[in-house]
Amino acid sequence: RWQKIFMFPLWSKMAVFWNKMFLTIIVLLIVLFLDAVREVRKYSSVHVNEKAANVNSSAFDHIQMKLFRSQRNLYLSGFSLFLWLVLRRTVTLLTQLAKEMASHAALETQVNDATEAAKKYMAENERLQEALSGKGDGKKKESTDATEEKLKEEVEHLKAELQKTSNAFHKAKTEVAAVKKQSEGLRREYEHLMKEFEQLQVGGSGSPCKHCV
Repeated sequence: RWQKIFMFPLWSKMAVFWNKMFLTIIVLLIVLFLDAVREVRKYSSVHVNEKAANVNSSAFDHIQMKLFRSQRNLYLSGFSLFLWLVLRRTVTLLTQLAKEMASHAALETQVNDATEAAKKYMAENERLQEALSGKGDGKKKESTDATEEKLKEEVEHLKAELQKTSNAFHKAKTEVAAVKKQSEGLRREYEHLMKEFEQLQVGGSGSPCKHCV
């Protein structure tokens, strides 16, 4: 079902602009993050200076409100940047997993075909051996011996191909398991980060002053 969904022509057209769009969003988030860092540093120093100067409460509350907003923007832009990178990595891992699963299915089909062909040639070889038992014509024996040798060579060749395909199948299976394990670890890390982000939102949702509502 997912293969049919991702085979839509729309995705192939969007894939051309995907890297450009990703880099544009990354640059935008970095600019917002740096601007938020600058604002936090700016209003933190002003906040300390105004508090030490004992100015009126309205000006102090206004500075405190600006500091709170700059900190909020810092958290939002920082986590958005990080989660955007996590999303990109997740998409990459899912793509690799889909390719490995497709390769796994193709190798499994190839192994089954090679096994059936080997069984077929072995059955033909046994029938020829049974037909040759008890017949003493010299020329026919030489011809049938040559045919038998040829069949044996083909069987050995098919066995070698079967072994090679089986090794490739096990290798692909190991790679698929590794990608699944890496994807699972990334999913757990993503859920942990989302929980921390929700806790930060809950902790920063309170207004520091009457002007912040």
